[in-house]
Amino acid sequence: MKTKLIIIQLLLVFIISSCSENEVKKENIIHVKTDTITAYESGKSMVFPGRIKAGDDINLSFRIAGPIASLNVSSGNFVKKGQVLAQIDPRDYRTQLSATEAKYNQIKNEVGRIEILYEKDGITDNEYDKAKYGLKQIKAKYNAHRDALNDTKLIAPFDGYIQKTYYATQETVNAGMPVVSMISTSSMEVEINIPSNVYAKKDEIEKFICTTDMYPNKEYPLEVKGINRKANLNELFTVYLNLKTPEGFPQLTPGMNVKVEAKFKSNSQDHYLVPINALISGKTGDSVWVYDEQSGTIHKRDIKTDGINNKGFSIVLSGLKKGEIVISAGATSLEEGQKVQPLKKQSKTNTGNIL
Repeated sequence: MKTKLIIIQLLLVFIISSCSENEVKKENIIHVKTDTITAYESGKSMVFPGRIKAGDDINLSFRIAGPIASLNVSSGNFVKKGQVLAQIDPRDYRTQLSATEAKYNQIKNEVGRIEILYEKDGITDNEYDKAKYGLKQIKAKYNAHRDALNDTKLIAPFDGYIQKTYYATQETVNAGMPVVSMISTSSMEVEINIPSNVYAKKDEIEKFICTTDMYPNKEYPLEVKGINRKANLNELFTVYLNLKTPEGFPQLTPGMNVKVEAKFKSNSQDHYLVPINALISGKTGDSVWVYDEQSGTIHKRDIKTDGINNKGFSIVLSGLKKGEIVISAGATSLEEGQKVQPLKKQSKTNTGNIL
């Protein structure tokens, strides 16, 4: 009888302990971080250091010589197209034009009278031709002196900033000598140097974009302007890119350092991206935990990868589909078929989970 009681007691203890273990197992549902698989829509990319340059960086000079009567700008000034930057004393050129204009009008009137006589056979062909060519000569001289007077003003050819002035008022400047240096604000360029292996695949580059540490979340599109066909002493090829500033973006300025990303064309549309923290490395390769929303359980799946993109995501060639959910944190401590609870995604407008 005592033996039967002992056996019954042991059975009761075993049943109770089993129920307790089941309850513990039922309650052992851990929270995990998840990510949704996205398509890898572009090919590989490479990043190069670059520097912004003004699209137009020029020295302006007078086409004539003379003393500078006025210098209307200084370094750093913003100027509009057509604005007078400096002017040579126009006195001598105005006097020269007045004398030439008087001579031109005199000869023009004389030729008018000669033409009347020529029609009446009052003069010879030689005299008529001499008068006609004399008028052409004085007219050309008149136009040249008129242009010289207009050239006493140095005009801004575009909107931009004054970089430097080389003369002061009352100084005499010769024709062609730089007086003002200015840069354009309407167009910017970026220069980068690429190695020969990238140059050989230049036709496979889909697009260029640039970013700067000052505005890290802003991507500025670039357009290829030209590529040197001859490498420099460092065996690098220079690429010239036009910078396009999207509407609402901050204006970048010449001299700023940027990072230029060259994005290559994709060879396949069936590649996907998975967070690198989701990968489990094993003897047979990489694998991930895939979350089943219906059962709330996870299952390990082998995948094939091909490196990492520039944003730290692993490129998946096979084994996953777009829209599937994978465990992206704590993947090494999980078990096959284990029930998990995905952490709620924090709203961008609910910083700190206050709401």
